[in-house]
Amino acid sequence: RVPAAGPEAPPPPAPAPLQLKTRVGLRELSRGVRGEEYRREVCVPPVGVSKACSSCVRTADVKEACTQCDQFVCQNCSKLCSCCNTVTCSLCSTIDYGDVGEQVLCNGCSIFQV
Repeated sequence: RVPAAGPEAPPPPAPAPLQLKTRVGLRELSRGVRGEEYRREVCVPPVGVSKACSSCVRTADVKEACTQCDQFVCQNCSKLCSCCNTVTCSLCSTIDYGDVGEQVLCNGCSIFQV
């Protein structure tokens, strides 16, 4: 005898993808959607803490910040870009030893000086 036609059973569900616990650390947070905002929050020194120069690490009367990396720079370590006249630190500037003499260039301007 042929069994009576009835509703068929739905197919079994597909296996779910393996779910792993992911560690979310400072590195992952700083690369996320709001990474720029998070990095600024982390870098802000607490109130009352003296600011140190990012180049020489001495506590000084730091009044200016590097326009490229926003790190504090003391007067002895700061360099003025000869192209755009912005303050940069030693890590964010290069010195061009050309025909004109030594010229300090920030990373932004050094791209255009070939």
